[in-house]
Amino acid sequence: MNPQGERWTTDQVLALAPDEASRRAGGKLAAPGPWSETGADGGAVWGQCKGSGKKPYQTVVDIKGPAFKCSCPSRKFPCKHALGLLLLWAGDDREVTAGEPAQWAGEWLAGRRERAERSASAPSGAGAPSRAPADPEAARRRAERRMQRIGAGATELEQRLEDLLRSGLASAERAGYGSWDETAARMVDAQAPGLASRVRELGSAVASGPEWPARLLEECALLHLLDQGFLGIERLPAPLAATVRSRVGLTTEAADLLTGPEAATVRDRWLVLAQQDSEDGKLTTRRIFLRGERTGRMALHLSFGGANRPLDVALAPGLVLDADLAYYPGARPLRAVLGERHAPAAPGPVPPGCGIDAALTAYGDALRDDPWLDSWPVVLADVTPIPSRDGAGWQLADTDGESALPLDPRCLGRTGLWQLAAISGGAPVTVFGECGHRGFLPLTVWDPAPVSL
Repeated sequence: MNPQGERWTTDQVLALAPDEASRRAGGKLAAPGPWSETGADGGAVWGQCKGSGKKPYQTVVDIKGPAFKCSCPSRKFPCKHALGLLLLWAGDDREVTAGEPAQWAGEWLAGRRERAERSASAPSGAGAPSRAPADPEAARRRAERRMQRIGAGATELEQRLEDLLRSGLASAERAGYGSWDETAARMVDAQAPGLASRVRELGSAVASGPEWPARLLEECALLHLLDQGFLGIERLPAPLAATVRSRVGLTTEAADLLTGPEAATVRDRWLVLAQQDSEDGKLTTRRIFLRGERTGRMALHLSFGGANRPLDVALAPGLVLDADLAYYPGARPLRAVLGERHAPAAPGPVPPGCGIDAALTAYGDALRDDPWLDSWPVVLADVTPIPSRDGAGWQLADTDGESALPLDPRCLGRTGLWQLAAISGGAPVTVFGECGHRGFLPLTVWDPAPVSL
């Protein structure tokens, strides 16, 4: 049992899975057959799972984190054994009974508690090593050189856009993707990965379908705006200048946000609205959306994992964290880093939401401050999913029938869309997702427990 006397639901466990394959594999292990020496206490679950080798895999989960430890060779976090153990624990209290941790589990849990106590008792800023450069003057010169290289890249990109418009958009179709890929590589050389990413979007726009010239022109306009913003960055207000820096690829260290001289944290009870993992080659990106109970502020926590770098945070939708967040600077702050947690995560309520009109207003306000935004997170309350007759387009409609919001075409064809319709059953539901220029992308629905889509 957790400190609140409630076990996690199956949906909360499955929301932690890094991918669909892990969900399926964990589901196969959610039976007592392969497990032995299972147990649970107020903050942990543990057990041994029989594998293909002689020794069973030792699996333990700190549910206050949550954090995971397994002796299997998997590089996924959580692995299928941790998911299977949590599903077994969530499904039947007779299979995973209360007790004292096994020695191997207790040692790992004790180590985590000791590290947490040392971190809590350390003076402010002492928990992380100082990131102050050994030679501030040398760091300043490196930063200046990078700004100069990015400026040169932005100037070159402006010339490339001017040449495109002078020769006509049709020339982009004849040139193909290769020319844009070469330009993107030059932006990487200029240490401007954000510009490089937007240049690649130009190449993709050409092959995006019948109305590609309009989409290409829109992307060119946004890229031109970003170029001009960076080239005149000293004249911008500080929040907008911070947004431009982040959009071209200049980042702020997370440690500086929490312990730097200008650190400013926001403490609140943060409700986890959604967790999403996406893979790009060998890199896995985890997005966790949160909303403050007191402040009402939205937040996005990003973490990245690879072959030898596990994702550091896993939070199931529906949990509430009493924690500090520090926002990255910008005209419309959203991305944040997770700081000190003041209490274990606990199950939270169904979040209050807004209507369609208010959601569009929220997106419009955010777009006013950051014109390069693709979408803005919102919670919609009392909306009903309505499929089209041919299945080619869906909408979310308010209960009064006065307003409706089209769903993002990227979610069409996904099983989660029919899952949303099945949970609704034609009745209004609460849905969290991203509202943007493509439409609304649903991520979580409450039934009344949260269900990831």
